[in-house]
Amino acid sequence: MKIILASASPRRRELMKYITRDFIAVSADCDETLAHDIDPMSAAEYLANLKALAVAEQYPDDIVIGCDTTVIYEDDILGKPGSKEACIAFMDLLSGQTHQVVTGCSIMYRDKVESFSEVTDVSFRELSDEEIERYADTNEPYDKAGGYGIQGLGSELIFNIEGDFFNVMGLPVTRLFNELKKFMRNVKE
Repeated sequence: MKIILASASPRRRELMKYITRDFIAVSADCDETLAHDIDPMSAAEYLANLKALAVAEQYPDDIVIGCDTTVIYEDDILGKPGSKEACIAFMDLLSGQTHQVVTGCSIMYRDKVESFSEVTDVSFRELSDEEIERYADTNEPYDKAGGYGIQGLGSELIFNIEGDFFNVMGLPVTRLFNELKKFMRNVKE
């Protein structure tokens, strides 16, 4: 029995190595469209389940872990900015404010499924128009939920976090380690 990480994210793959080096990563090919009335705090876990299911169909005899991360500000999900203008709008919105980063995880093996979400509060400092413009001119924001990366240049935007730092990068390492350990114990029983 192998552990499969259902993710194409290089950041998640790197973080997964803190949990175990004995895993393979497989990109999850599934429709990630959310229902318009989904609770924003449930969206990441819902998408994590979809990703895990898609990969579990290919690997039915292995443990599959699906993950998804959303950035939520005032009940709105901020996806990946598709343009410089969208990135600037996100940064304007988050400047001087606190938002939530939610990573949903789903662990599957045959008919057993355990899912959870981890929430981290992230507070941005007040950003000047010049700082926002300079950040939007980098390549960093465009492949990240909420339009920033805490592990890169985006670290300059943040003055406080409450919760798991790694969760903001896309994988709640400590929680997933503990949940996976418990899940594997239950699978063997």
